[in-house]
Formats: sequence, structure tokens, C-alpha cells
Amino acid sequence: MFYWILLALAIVAEITGTLSMKWASISDDNTGFILMLVMISLSYIFLSFAVKKIALGVAYALWEGIGILLITLFSVMLFDEALSTMKIAGLATLVVGIVLIKSGTRKPTKQPKEQAHATV
Repeated sequence: MFYWILLALAIVAEITGTLSMKWASISDDNTGFILMLVMISLSYIFLSFAVKKIALGVAYALWEGIGILLITLFSVMLFDEALSTMKIAGLATLVVGIVLIKSGTRKPTKQPKEQAHATV
């Protein structure tokens, strides 16, 4: 559970960093660039710890996919970006892909330990 929380923190940090990049590009303040640098760095740090117990393909798909989905939605709400039918179709395809990757990943089965034989 702890590693899933780290993955969630990585996603939140990625979203915050990317949105602050957009905010910095339309404002005259450098605070957005500093926030972007810190949050994107934290995002990669959290992700690197999360993949210790979560399959890399699953973690990366969730990190990037949920990030893209929420960044797009927040961009529409905060920055008045357009949400076309093609974007909606792309986001829907993205969600289906994430679900397929997550559902197609199996937990590794533990191999029985070999018993050590005594040598004479």
C-alpha cells in the first residue's frame, strides 16, 4: 500500500509541476519555473521509490496516463484550453490502455526455495 501512495504522490507532483510550467509561461513571475523544477524532481523521486514494489510498466502507465488525463482536464478548466472530440477520444483510449496494462499484469509467483543439502 505504501508504494501505491508513493505512486499517487508522484502523479500529483507531476500534475502540479506541469501545470506550474504553463502558469509560468503566461505570467511574468519566475515562481512557476521554480515550482515546476521542484515538483517534477519530486515526481521522479517518488516514482523511483514506487517501482521498487510496483511493476515498472504499470507504474509508468499510471503515472503518465493519469497525469496526461488530469493535466488535460485542469488545462481546460484553468487555462481555457479547448477540448475537442479528438482529444476526448484520445483520453478515452488512454484510459482503456491503462486498464488493459493494469489488468494484464500478474503478481510474480514466489519460487520455492531450494533446500540446501548437507555435504559429507
